[in-house]
Amino acid sequence: MIAPTSLDTNLKELLEDVNQGKIQLPEFQRNWTWDDNRIKGIIASLSQGYPMGAIMRLQYGNPDIQFQYRTIEGVHADDAVPDYLVLDGQQRLTSIYQAAYSQEPVKTKTEQDREIHRFYYLSMPKCLDENEDRVDAIYSIPEDRKVKENFNRTITIDLSSREKEFEQKMFPLNVAYRIDLRTEWIMGYLDYYADDKDAREIFKSFNSRILNTITAYKLPVITLDKSTPREAVCKVFENVNTGGVPLTVFELVTAMFATHEFDLRADWNRCRKIIRGDGDSLQTDLLYGIDETTFLTAVTLYTSYMDKKAGKAGAVSCKKKDVLSLKYDSYIAYRDAVLTGFQLARNFLLQYQCVFRKRDLPYTTQLIPLSVICAILGKSKCDSPNTIKILSQWYWCGIFGEMYGGANETRYANDVEDVINAVNGKENPARTINASFFSATRLLTLQTRNSAAYKGVMALLYQRKCRDFMNGITIDVINSMIESPDIHHIFPEAYCENVGIPRRRYNCIVNKTPLLSATNRCIGGKAPSIYTKSILKKVDGLTEAELRERIESHFVDYDALVADDFDTYFVHRAEAVLGLIEEAMGKEIYDGNSEDTINDSNFAHPQ
Repeated sequence: MIAPTSLDTNLKELLEDVNQGKIQLPEFQRNWTWDDNRIKGIIASLSQGYPMGAIMRLQYGNPDIQFQYRTIEGVHADDAVPDYLVLDGQQRLTSIYQAAYSQEPVKTKTEQDREIHRFYYLSMPKCLDENEDRVDAIYSIPEDRKVKENFNRTITIDLSSREKEFEQKMFPLNVAYRIDLRTEWIMGYLDYYADDKDAREIFKSFNSRILNTITAYKLPVITLDKSTPREAVCKVFENVNTGGVPLTVFELVTAMFATHEFDLRADWNRCRKIIRGDGDSLQTDLLYGIDETTFLTAVTLYTSYMDKKAGKAGAVSCKKKDVLSLKYDSYIAYRDAVLTGFQLARNFLLQYQCVFRKRDLPYTTQLIPLSVICAILGKSKCDSPNTIKILSQWYWCGIFGEMYGGANETRYANDVEDVINAVNGKENPARTINASFFSATRLLTLQTRNSAAYKGVMALLYQRKCRDFMNGITIDVINSMIESPDIHHIFPEAYCENVGIPRRRYNCIVNKTPLLSATNRCIGGKAPSIYTKSILKKVDGLTEAELRERIESHFVDYDALVADDFDTYFVHRAEAVLGLIEEAMGKEIYDGNSEDTINDSNFAHPQ
């Protein structure tokens, strides 16, 4: 439970705190990005007293949340230790500080993203003119305080001295909150117009209606006290930062590790190359989906397991709060072991499960427990046949049970403990294996590669060394790198549409298989009885017996195929695919051998 406080605070007080370094930014905050037009817009709102939203800040000083911090852009208070860190409102606060408090030109940009340096002025007559849009009374002036046209040959506005500011009745915004500079400017203006009553009246009205509105402006400030836990800080930032890129756990941990003079981002860039296998003889994008937060989650899971084993923790866990609590020393101690775990997991997928590419990977999330399991077991144990058997059953039960599609942190922890105990011959609840379930009718709804089970079936076909119809090669890890197959219909879509086979049947996984592009082009939209003859003609020396062997390597009834007997073919292949899934999961598909299921009208036309 957190109890934030909210208080309307004078903007002048906030700007002074910013200038002294009492209010700073956590390092994970993005850079200030507002362009010239947005700055003019917020100045217009400020001068009219319009609300501009609350500032949210975190009280600094919790020893358990040691974020690296930095001053707001344009502030020169590098040695200051902050009292507060801004969580929301950085863009507004920085824009106002630079335009209305700092004495340096504002380094901003145009809408075309061209860098410019500007001072901001308020035209007093325009501010007082009810017919003028307020934003048109805000002037953005180059750092030499001259506006030029005609290729810089003609000066149209010159505010390069106080007298010229007075003459054109242009008030410099950056003196508004500096009492000494503001007083000096006002006295200079009144002296300049000592004999001009109208000009003095203009300032009097400007002062009471505009300048007082600016200097008296208050912002609602929400303050989270320093007891606020890290996970709450992360969640709060995600909730309030809807207009920008969401904050990640990784960025919060990066900010905390920076207090140890450690650049987690740079370290991740090095780790990512190892995980991806950069420089290895076999190049594949299989693990390119592992991002920095996934890696930190794996390190946290490994750390938690090791801490429980050493009696330092009661439970294995890798939820967000656990990742945010990951200690720097633990990260350094266990990072390399987890990197080795990812390398072993990569080899397990490539060599034993025939998952070759990122697009073929059923679940990226399942790589978290898999890599940690491999890290704990080590290479020697991971290579043993018994371990491969146990790991394989767990892996396929996770895929065909579709167990890794949602929030899975609890499952990660359970699986690590269960699989490690199974490998070590200890009793365990085998929670993922026992909870997994696959229904035969699920085959009919596997229509696209978005499904993990869909990708899983393809990998099982690769495992059985299915051969391309024309080329004859099996799709192993090497061949998949040379020419990657894609998933194609066995009974072509166009043919099925022409003869009235329902899409639910012809477009499901039962009627699909991995083939090379040349074979798919030869198949086209033709009936199988026709395209098999075309293949025999096109491939020199190919006999029908050899073609039969190639097609049957995909668990296809060759005789039904060449007879264009879709129903017989479809039921036969459904049974075969279900058999592959049963073998991979190491458990029976309860409706898989049921005559009522296989011969249901979903699978075959009723007789």
